[in-house]
Amino acid sequence: MTDPAAVAKARRKRQRQRDFKKSLPLYVLLLPSAILLLIFAYVPLYGLVMAFQNYSPALGVFHSPWVGLKNFTQFFNSYQFPITLKNTLVISVYSLLVNTPLPVGLAILTNQMRRQGFKKVFQVISYLPHFISIMVMCGMILIFLSPQSGLFANLFRLFGAKLPDIMSSANAFSHVYVWTDVWQNLGWNSIIYIAALSSIDPTYYEAATMDGATAWQKIRNIDIPMVMPTVMIILIMSVGNLLNVGFEKVLLLQNPLNMQGSEIISTYVYKIGLQNFQYSLSTAIGLFNTVINVILLLGVNWISKKTTDTSLF
Repeated sequence: MTDPAAVAKARRKRQRQRDFKKSLPLYVLLLPSAILLLIFAYVPLYGLVMAFQNYSPALGVFHSPWVGLKNFTQFFNSYQFPITLKNTLVISVYSLLVNTPLPVGLAILTNQMRRQGFKKVFQVISYLPHFISIMVMCGMILIFLSPQSGLFANLFRLFGAKLPDIMSSANAFSHVYVWTDVWQNLGWNSIIYIAALSSIDPTYYEAATMDGATAWQKIRNIDIPMVMPTVMIILIMSVGNLLNVGFEKVLLLQNPLNMQGSEIISTYVYKIGLQNFQYSLSTAIGLFNTVINVILLLGVNWISKKTTDTSLF
């Protein structure tokens, strides 16, 4: 007598084989990306061992002496630890608070535009700054904010005032970083929210119109609730990169006068590792940064899942 369990198991096996053969072209298409991900994202992870070693290039990763948590202790006890952590948190949290609601507001504003010609021109204008390279953008910022010959300095002179040297102020650095980032990426960041708004069923708006709802009531009761799941997903991903402040932009805008407000973890890692050749210490700092980001990601994802039923996993 045939065992029903064995028959069912054999049937499932044949089904898996048919599914695999059917999807084989997709797996082949995915293979190059998987190989690149393995080579450049996972294979280098063995280098994290340097964080627990007194690494020497002559001895290599496998023969350098083991020091345990000494590198982490050295960083936590250094005078740069509170400065870099504070600056990183100030810039990243400030950026998160500004760059989360503004793209949503711009998307809603764009969605409310009825003249298609004006809407397209407005979108193109708001997207264009995103395509300016970081190097060029930082050059423009330094030129615009120059206290001698900058654009804003000349405007101030027209009113008999003098522009302060903003780029030499440590307290002003976070404002410059965040608001120039808004200028460059606000339009681009709004695209995903515009897509979410465009997917809303038009019958919601028709029913609201029949009930006599105003434009603001439609925004408050239809647009905002429908776009909130997308906002939460973007927020979770942003919090997961909270300590990964834009390294290139900060480094290009740094100078000795604003260093107290512009030195962040990523620039400190660059200087310690590539300029001072303290590879183990820089690896330990980078690992600390990554672990904190992972903890924040998991925590915010859990909170979002419990409170809004929206999560990444």
